[in-house]
Amino acid sequence: MAGLTSKTPTPESLTVHGSTRVLEIGFADGAQFRIPFELMRVYSPSAEVQGHGPGQEVLQTGKRLVDIESLEPVGNYAVKPAFSDGHDSGLFTWEYLYFLGSEQDALWKQYNERLAAAGAERDAPMIAAAGANCGHSH
Repeated sequence: MAGLTSKTPTPESLTVHGSTRVLEIGFADGAQFRIPFELMRVYSPSAEVQGHGPGQEVLQTGKRLVDIESLEPVGNYAVKPAFSDGHDSGLFTWEYLYFLGSEQDALWKQYNERLAAAGAERDAPMIAAAGANCGHSH
């Protein structure tokens, strides 16, 4: 995702609600979104989640109770959350947060369809991909 375009509204407020696990964000155009941490984690823009091209996405599971431990600003165009499961490589631009907020119903539907197609459970623990290097030497 690119940074700001001339059409991207800028955020005027950004609040992490730890108890309800949502990021509340208000934009200059009046849009207000409450984006669940789980949705942010499942759709993280990092290569670890998105892969390196179409069809390379890694289905995320077991993220319902994920927290955001810190939220670091990146310039004037993005934030970088550190999630409680150790994931911290996603840069969430204002444009991407606006997309997540405005499209969250469709994104949840898509996520549930991907889970069903994979025969996976939303709350199942993440399983290392087949052939992934687990760091052990044999």
